This record gives sequence, structure tokens and C-alpha cells, in this order.
Amino acid sequence: MKKKIKLPSMFQVSVVLSIFLALAFSFTTVFELPIQLALFISWFVIIGLGIKLGHSYKDLEHSIAKGIYNGMDAILILIAVGALVGTWIAGGIVPSLIYYGLKVISPKIFLLATLFICALTSIATGTSWGTAGTAGIAMMGIGQGLGIPLPLVAGAVLSGSYFGDKISPLSDSTVLTASMSGIDVMDHIKGMAPASIPGFLITCILFTITGLKYGGQNVDLGRIEMFMNALNSNFNISVFCFLPMLIIIALLAKRKPSLPVIAFGAFLGALWAVIFQGMDPVSALATLYNPFDISTGVDFVDNILGRGGISSMLGSIVIIIFGLGVGGLLDKIGLLEVIAKKFENWTTNTGRLATATVGISVLGNVFGSAMYVPLILTPKIMAKNYDELKVHRRVLSRNTEFGGTLTAGMVPWSDNGIFMAGILGVPTLQYLPYMWLAFTCLAITIIYGYMGKYQWIGEKVEFTNYDNNQEMEA
Repeated sequence: MKKKIKLPSMFQVSVVLSIFLALAFSFTTVFELPIQLALFISWFVIIGLGIKLGHSYKDLEHSIAKGIYNGMDAILILIAVGALVGTWIAGGIVPSLIYYGLKVISPKIFLLATLFICALTSIATGTSWGTAGTAGIAMMGIGQGLGIPLPLVAGAVLSGSYFGDKISPLSDSTVLTASMSGIDVMDHIKGMAPASIPGFLITCILFTITGLKYGGQNVDLGRIEMFMNALNSNFNISVFCFLPMLIIIALLAKRKPSLPVIAFGAFLGALWAVIFQGMDPVSALATLYNPFDISTGVDFVDNILGRGGISSMLGSIVIIIFGLGVGGLLDKIGLLEVIAKKFENWTTNTGRLATATVGISVLGNVFGSAMYVPLILTPKIMAKNYDELKVHRRVLSRNTEFGGTLTAGMVPWSDNGIFMAGILGVPTLQYLPYMWLAFTCLAITIIYGYMGKYQWIGEKVEFTNYDNNQEMEA
């Protein structure tokens, strides 16, 4: 006789999540062990609960594979971005960006310029990872040359990158959230605009004020000159080095698939390393896989540019694989569904609805370890509550996107947290306080909920992708 499958009790949910958090924090902060081990052990903690609830081991193992498969796009793009970063440094593309940036950007407006450059790049390309790995690294180099605290620069990079990512119709997360919420992509963007634009403007003001503080008397002009001389001595700095970046942005703006475009950009970087930097073809190709090897005698230049390559992403890839497996298991045993049911009787108004949706999305990042987890699960869990209160689905998609996308880089063991910390060279918990766009947008969307603004109550919902969602739920 087939064993009856049960949902976990709230006590069981609390125990499993407590063990998960204890493992994650103790391994990273107390024992200084790899977070990969904590995630791997968590698999078997969740599997143990799943078997107790009536699931077969085979089904639970399949859910791990399914979770990894659902996030495979992110893994493939991460591999391509690693290759691109390596060759764009070797080809002089990133060094040229840093050099000209130091030459033309005023220290007082540097943080604001970083925010805008990363936002525009991300809007055009639809990828926060690609933006952080190219324009973001360049801005980190410029910021280091100007003597501005790197966690602050990383906050500006991420605020701009995530703003563009979630507002761009080219973004995978934007398309996924809209689809799972059952609405059109442009309708989703329309729903985000009333909160995103004020949030971005407030973020601009904050970085402008902070930039005036750090861009004045604290700037060491000798440090800047040393940085520029080191770049000029080791690379052939040229405006022609911007061409691969312009080509890739143009291709992504035309909605060409991200993976082949980024991979093509990586090969362009290798070609530029041969043509403009005088590298032999074999060494140039090697930077696709290995970090760029540089020794300028200036430590902070070597730290910024001695990175990239697919091999530098292997640790992050393992973390993402384990994290995606955790997300697949949590979905299988219905853990987030149980948490959501606790909110059902509480979500009696639009303010509580917004708070609950954001909260569940954040939990999806914390315990699912990958951004795709909350973007897929939260709409499935919360759609009924929005429909009962006659709140338009674009509000569901907005709250899910804000809670899922904007906080993804805040979790040290999530796919975004690991990638951003690695690519920018700043630990997650150090840059987290400066992710001002995330804090402002989350606050605004919750305030709108309690005020009843931009909820579009009673407006007819056109379920553009609803049939697909039903198939996915089944």
C-alpha cells in the first residue's frame, strides 16, 4: 500500500530551517568551512524529513535533479561570464574602461555615475551578472583608484545592476516573474514603475550626498596617477577596446540569447588580447578558463585585474548546484507552502498582502539559495490571496520581483550573493548595507500596500500566461 504523503508541521518546518541556518552561519563564520558543505549536509536533513512525511527517496532525489535543472540557465551564464571577464581583462577592455573612467569621472559624482552606468548597462543587456562582471569590475577599479570604500562602490554597482535587471524586458527574472504571475511582461514592468522610479531617485540622492563626502579632500591624486601609470605600462589602452562591449550590448538589446552572446563576447576579448595586447593566441585562449595573470607591482591593480576565467567560477557553481538542490527539495516537501498557509488568515488587506509576499520571497532566497526559487514558488503560493482581495496580478509580480530579485544578492550562500561577492571582491555582508535601491523599493511597495495605492483593485486581469502556469503547477 502506498504511504500517504503529508505536509510538514510548523514545528518540523521550524526545526529544518533552524538546522539549515545553524549550518550556514556556523560553517562560514565560526568554523571557516566552505558553505558548499553546509548546503550538501542540508540535502540530507531535508531528505530525512521528506521520507518521514511519506516521500520516497527516489522522488526526493529526482526533486534535487529537477531543482538543479530549473536553474541550469544561471549556471551556464555564470560559466560564460567567467570566461568573458578573463578575456576582457586580457584584451584590455576592462583596463581601458578603468583608465578612461579615472581620467574623466569627477570623484564627487563617481558613486552617482556608477549607479547610472550600471543601470543603463543592465537595462540594455537585461543581465545584472553580465553588468557586474564588466562595467561593475571597471567601476570597482576606478573606485579603488579614487580611494572610495569598496563596499560602498559595490553597493552602487549592485543598485544600478539590479534596477536595470528588473526593469528591462530583456531580463530573464523579469520574464519569469511575469509568466509565473500570469501577466504580460510589459504589464509587469508597468506594475513595478511606481515603486522602482521613486526608489531609484531616492537612491540617486543618497549616493550623491555620500559621493560629495568621499569625493572631496579624501581623494589621493598620487594614488590615481600610480593606478593610471600601472594600467598604461601593462596594457595598450585604446578606445577601440570598447568595441566588443558595444557589440555585446547591441546584440543583447536585440534580444539575442544571453549564453551565446556572452560566449561570443568572451572570444572577442581573446581576439582583442592578440590584436591589441600582443598576446600569443594560446595564452589569450587560456584566459577563457584561467584567471588573468598580472604582476604590475601595484597591489590594488593586481587584485582588481588578476581574476576571471571559468575556473574562478567553479566554487560558485558548486554552491549554486547545492543551493538549487535545496530549493528543489523544499518545493517537493511543501515547506514554503506551509509557511504561506500561516499567512492566509492574516493577509486581510493589501498592506499585509505585500508584507507577506515580500517576506515569502526573501525566505525563498534564504532557504532556496537561488533567485529562481522565490520567483517561481511565491506567485504559485500567493496568487489565490491576491485574487480573493481582487488585487491585480501585476502587484503580485511586483512584490515577488522586489522580494526575490532585489534581495538575492544579500544572502551570502545564494547564487547571486556568491557571484556578486566573488566578481566584485567584496564580501556579501560588507556591501549589503549599501544596497540602497533594494531597501527603498521594498519600503515603498509595502507602504503602497498599506496606503492602498497602485493596487489596481477590481481591474480585470488578462491571464496572458496563466495556462502555462497551470501546467507548471500540475
